[in-house]
Amino acid sequence: MTALHAQPQPGEPLIPMPALTPDALRAAVEELTPSRMPAFVRDLVDATTSAQRAQSLAPLRTFVHTWGVFVAIQRYPSRAARLRHLENVVSGGVVDPADAITEIRKIHADAEAEAGLAVAASSSSLPYPGTSASTSATSSGTGEALRRTSLPLFAAQCGDGPYIDAACSVSHATAL
Repeated sequence: MTALHAQPQPGEPLIPMPALTPDALRAAVEELTPSRMPAFVRDLVDATTSAQRAQSLAPLRTFVHTWGVFVAIQRYPSRAARLRHLENVVSGGVVDPADAITEIRKIHADAEAEAGLAVAASSSSLPYPGTSASTSATSSGTGEALRRTSLPLFAAQCGDGPYIDAACSVSHATAL
């Protein structure tokens, strides 16, 4: 990967979209958000272990999908900042989160398309690396709406996964 630009041009990515391989995604995460490297490595180890146990590539596909979308979002500082803002709106619980959730879904859909990832119809039911279906919020109110966005907002432990930690307060608040 190349070094980050000192001042990226508005609307231009910091880096080209990498190949959807663990090595290319690792290099991109290391360049864009080095603080997320421990989570990346942990998720890769978990996905690899799960794939071996299940004798299935599904955990690795989920890993590549999750981190590919993360990189696609992080390549654009304004898009990443907007996503963080929207996640804070949702986790704040002060305003109706419906519009923010809709925009979050659009950001993710755009990032999936940009990364060349097909959105599976059942993707909203897939747990993300380091999570399980049982760690999702309860099926009521905002928790249900957020769970259906298929965002990894409900990590088993705060800070896990590729997305920002502000959503941790949502998972604890809605799981009550």
